[in-house]
Amino acid sequence: MKRSLPTQYLTPEDLVVMLRLPSVETVYQWRRKGIGPRGFRVGRHLRFDPEDVCTWVASLMEGAA
Repeated sequence: MKRSLPTQYLTPEDLVVMLRLPSVETVYQWRRKGIGPRGFRVGRHLRFDPEDVCTWVASLMEGAA
């Protein structure tokens, strides 16, 4: 069963919940290292396009196969 993606941009906190990460700091570390999903700033707030997150997860799954 495929889950539907949210229709709004995601926050770092959304990624923590969706991916069951230990903390929001993990998302910021990924961003600093350039290894996480592509994000963008709206003012001082970090946001992620759900499609970009899906593409990034798919690329991780391909690498693991």
